[in-house]
Amino acid sequence: MKQIVVVSGSHRLGSQSLKVSKVFRASLMERGSVSDVSILDLASKPLPLWGMDEAQGQISQVDLTELKNKIAAASGFVIVCPEWHGMVPAALKNFFLHFSGGELAHKPALLTSVSSSIGGAYPISELRASSYKNSRICYLPEHLIVRNVESVLNENSALNNGNHNLLMERLVFCVDLLIEYVDAFERIRNAEIFSTKRFKNGM
Repeated sequence: MKQIVVVSGSHRLGSQSLKVSKVFRASLMERGSVSDVSILDLASKPLPLWGMDEAQGQISQVDLTELKNKIAAASGFVIVCPEWHGMVPAALKNFFLHFSGGELAHKPALLTSVSSSIGGAYPISELRASSYKNSRICYLPEHLIVRNVESVLNENSALNNGNHNLLMERLVFCVDLLIEYVDAFERIRNAEIFSTKRFKNGM
């Protein structure tokens, strides 16, 4: 059975990214082949800055060892990223720094960006360009951009605009595609060539 982790990359509590993450979790849980879907909310569970320790004032309430085990046990991911000033938030970049020891390696991930207006393309481009090198996460060629996020994917249907239904159709398509990739990548990780020990870092 598959375990999927949805990463909500916003620093803000109760963010629109978390709202979108919950929609993904609900859709994924409808699949009979998925046993567990959890949301890692980087706002409510902020990770310490990578490279700093408690002596430098970095006291974290997150058990990093437990979290690394959870990430390592997952077979696929949804990365939900808000666009802040055309960039990926620092908390999400920090996430990839923490999990570059093989926990994400050769596992499929669906990229989703969130914009309060008509943006959202820049975070997709940035994550595809810079976050995979040492983590070895494998992004699907398909991605989702949630534009005008306040007006779609709301529990209260009265708050949704005319794009909501089409966006939900595309979200479901992306979820189904992610599941197919999860199945296919299991064989890759079970192959004899699979190892993160010989070449620890990407080029």
